[in-house]
Amino acid sequence: MTIKLVIADDHHVVRRGLIFFLNTQQDIEVIGEASNGEEAIQLIKELHPDIVIMDLSMPKLNGIEATEQIKNEGLPVKVMILTSFYDQDHILPAIEAGAAGYYVKDSDPDELVTAIRKIHDGEKQFHSKVTTQLVSALTSKSESKSEQTIHDKLTKREMDVLKEITRGKSNKEIASSLFITEKTAKTHVSNILAKLQLQDRTQLALYAIRNGISD
Repeated sequence: MTIKLVIADDHHVVRRGLIFFLNTQQDIEVIGEASNGEEAIQLIKELHPDIVIMDLSMPKLNGIEATEQIKNEGLPVKVMILTSFYDQDHILPAIEAGAAGYYVKDSDPDELVTAIRKIHDGEKQFHSKVTTQLVSALTSKSESKSEQTIHDKLTKREMDVLKEITRGKSNKEIASSLFITEKTAKTHVSNILAKLQLQDRTQLALYAIRNGISD
């Protein structure tokens, strides 16, 4: 199956470089390019790509605004942010807007291709610099009131599991760290999602960051 992409970036040279490289991959095809967020939305509606690779700093609609519009309109496309910015002020709003991936422009090309394929398969993908910033945001916030609110909802063991999730650990790794079975870890994750009314592990990690849960 060919993964169909739209590239949205206001720099022509960047678009050309991405298109040239990505079209060398047998399972990837760039079917359109846009120089701003408005053009990207229009192309998505016309061409129905699987993934749009979106810059953040663009005229008319920036990457975050365009991602929000895609989510609000229910357009069936995954958004992968590709930008020079990897600070918390850009990362958190982009993920909360609905981005399935966030990479920086100096990423290794092969790593970028792997991320595209995993995003297409339904996984969330973040560059290591982005993960570092998420962890930093997590450890820098310690609002006791917010912590108490979450403590009211979750058991102590569920709090332990939540903290392991924010470190990017799988159920198997959580089980090993907390000396429980993988099945028990999976059950705890499901219970946490239900209690906090969230859909996936990425949302859990962001919830923890926003509410000051730290190691």
